[in-house]
Amino acid sequence: MKDKKFYIGYTENLKLRFEQHKKGLIESTKDRRPLKLIYYESCLNQQDATHREKYLKTYYGYGKMFIKNRRRYLG
Repeated sequence: MKDKKFYIGYTENLKLRFEQHKKGLIESTKDRRPLKLIYYESCLNQQDATHREKYLKTYYGYGKMFIKNRRRYLG
């Protein structure tokens, strides 16, 4: 977390996607390494996952506030 900002994204394979981010293969995060996985959620289907991703990114800042509060709770 070089810049102290969060990256929020959807994937069907978290382990593979995080490895791609760590190796600098993802344009949006390659200049923000090193990275640290601090929180993830799983959903039963893609529609629910993309809806949740949109909420965490855009819903009047409440989604970002949720992540920050969750991070505090997790330590």
